Amino acid sequence: MRRTLLSFLAVVAIITGLSACGEDQLASPLDSVKVTQIGDEQPKLEFDEPFSVEETEVRVIEEGDGKAVTPEDVITFNFIVVNGVDGKVLGSSYESAPAAIKLSEDIMPGIAKGLEGQKVGSQVLVAIAPGDSFGAEGFESGVTDDDTLLFLAEILSASRPLARAEGAAVAPVPGLPTVTLSETGVPTIALGDGAAVTTLVVQPLIKGTGAEVEEGQSVTVHYTGALYSDGKVFQSSWDRDEPLPFTVGTGKVISGWDKALVGQTVGSQLLLVIPAADAYGDAGQGKIPAGATLIFVVDILAAT
Repeated sequence: MRRTLLSFLAVVAIITGLSACGEDQLASPLDSVKVTQIGDEQPKLEFDEPFSVEETEVRVIEEGDGKAVTPEDVITFNFIVVNGVDGKVLGSSYESAPAAIKLSEDIMPGIAKGLEGQKVGSQVLVAIAPGDSFGAEGFESGVTDDDTLLFLAEILSASRPLARAEGAAVAPVPGLPTVTLSETGVPTIALGDGAAVTTLVVQPLIKGTGAEVEEGQSVTVHYTGALYSDGKVFQSSWDRDEPLPFTVGTGKVISGWDKALVGQTVGSQLLLVIPAADAYGDAGQGKIPAGATLIFVVDILAAT
C-alpha cells in the first residue's frame, strides 16, 4: 500500500494517549504550543521553530464528553498536520471534508498513539516523534525522516461497524447479476443477462434496519467490485478483511457510490451496476479498462 498523507487519512487508523504531566513531572514541550481557532476555521499552531521531541507526546486541549475511542472504532475527525521544523502545513481536513479511519488499520503510529482512548468531542494535540511517523515516505515533499510532526485533531464521532449486512432479504430482480454469500458474508457475483446499462442501477439485496445514510457522514462499507463485461473481480475489501471508511456525498469515491448510498439504511446490502459515466469514465483505472461498466456488492456497516 502506498503510504501518502492523503491515502492514510482516506482509507485509513489510530492511538493511545500518553499520561498528562503530574505536578512532580517536567512540563511537556507541547505546553509551549499555542492553538488558536475562530469558529470552524482552520486552527493555527504557534511554536518556536524548530520543534522536536524524541518520543511521541499527547496533550488534550479540550476533553469531550462522548465515548472513548477504541482500536476497532471507525472515527471521523477534523485535523491539521504541521512540520515542526518550519511550521509548514502538510495537510488539513478543513480544506475538504473530515477524515474517516479505523484505528486498528495501517495508519501512522503516532496518530494511533494520540487518539486511542480519547473521548468523542475532544481536541487533541500530538507531537509525533520521527520514529512514529512515515517520515519522507508519507509526504510529497519537504519532510525528512528526522522531522517531528504536530498533529491537531478534533474527534467528531466514533462507532464500531457491523461485521456484515444484517436485515431482511430482498427478492432479486430478473436480468440483474445475482449474488451468493459465504457463511461469513463474502459475496460471489454471477452475471445477469448482459443487457447494456446506461443509467445507475441500485438494487437492495438486504434491507438493514439502521439509520438512513446522510450526505457528509462517515460511512463504513465492505465491498466487492467486478467488471460487468465478464464478471472478473478487480477489488474486494473482504480479501483484505478491511472495511472501507469514507465520507459519502463529497466526491471521495466514484459518483455512482455517492449517489447510491445516500438514503440507504445501515445494515443494508446493495447491488450496484454503475455505467462508466458514474465510475471511471473513458480513462479507466488500474485493472478497470476505459469505458467499463462495473458491478459492486456493498454492505453498509456504519454511518456516523
